[in-house]
Amino acid sequence: MHKKKIVIPAIIIVVLAAFSFWYFSSSSSSDVTYRFEKVQRGDIQVTVTATGTLSADTTVQVGTQVSGILSKINADFNSKVKKGEVIAQIDPTVLQANVHDAEATLQRAQAQANNSKRIFARTKVLFDKGLASQQDYDAALSAQESDQAQVKSAQVGLERARINLAYATIRAPIDGVVISRAVDVGQTVAASLSAPTLFTIANDLTKMQVQADVDEADIGNVQVGQEVTFTVDAFPDQTFHGVVKQIRLLPQTVQNVVNYTVMIDVPNKDMKLLPGMTATVTILVSKKENTLKVPTIALRYQPLPDQIEQRKDSAGNSQDSARAARRRAFMQRMQQGGGSDFGGMQHMMQTRNFGRLWILGKDKKLQPVFVKTGLSDGTFTEITQGNIQEGAQIVIGQLSSAGAQVPPSNGRGGPGGMRMRF
Repeated sequence: MHKKKIVIPAIIIVVLAAFSFWYFSSSSSSDVTYRFEKVQRGDIQVTVTATGTLSADTTVQVGTQVSGILSKINADFNSKVKKGEVIAQIDPTVLQANVHDAEATLQRAQAQANNSKRIFARTKVLFDKGLASQQDYDAALSAQESDQAQVKSAQVGLERARINLAYATIRAPIDGVVISRAVDVGQTVAASLSAPTLFTIANDLTKMQVQADVDEADIGNVQVGQEVTFTVDAFPDQTFHGVVKQIRLLPQTVQNVVNYTVMIDVPNKDMKLLPGMTATVTILVSKKENTLKVPTIALRYQPLPDQIEQRKDSAGNSQDSARAARRRAFMQRMQQGGGSDFGGMQHMMQTRNFGRLWILGKDKKLQPVFVKTGLSDGTFTEITQGNIQEGAQIVIGQLSSAGAQVPPSNGRGGPGGMRMRF
């Protein structure tokens, strides 16, 4: 009974192995149905996408340098203001009293200074006649100089009080539009270490900018002056345009993702764009027009060894035969996964932008066509050199005998994704 339990699974394994061997060995290249695409001409664009926030070109936060109660507000949301225009007033009662107190202090200091001047004049006359000592003369001179310094200090105090009184009148620092008002009449504002924000004024809403966060993997492709297109949720069917103005060097790390801020200038003559809108940005890195291009998947396709046409050596030339033998040996190494130095060779080929396409020959075998590649947007790749013409049928994949699609594969360093020099 125990032997039967062991023999039955063994028989099942042998049967499955035999069936698998028969199934795969019975499938030949003649049963393969290839998927083709034509070599075509068209435009290729390489872009970088990001998201950002719209803001005015110049935005100023208006605060106050003195404390007090707001007695008047002359500007509201969306109000247009001119530089120097009064937009708010702080109750000046206390500040005006400080000015009067400083004026009185200056008058007292001036009176003391005048008295010291007269005392010094009398002491000097007595000292010149020998009726006053040197000590009396020095004391009178010192008192005069000290009182003159007190006058200057009082003058500075008066000037400070007048400046603070002037600060009670809040004026617009630039021409623009009030986009934020944070206070109301009767509210007390306190100027401490940081000035409280009363208004936010945008300089010119016809000139906007987008602060886009670009991932560190893409920032190397972004340069000043590149064209930008973007959309906003408010106008999903309209595309807006801009230009990269600045790439800020300060990195922003959010959840272990490093981004860099890219400033984009945007015209807004029709005033559709508003501050704070979220923009979906597309930065045009490079573009080729009317260029020869192929699907990128075609460069990654790797057929099986028995699907590749084996070229015969030329018997008339020993040098050509030797070259063909080396080519055949190299192809065999690629089909078998490559040798120990194959990885470095593959990397060298890829960095030189070489690739390989496959076309179907007369005997239903695949023939390689080595090409030099250029720009790629991920879907299509530019062909800059190679024996391939527009309209040619190239293989991008294949279907199994059962009709299922077989994805392209380059195996272990296989030539499907290989860049080869031709």
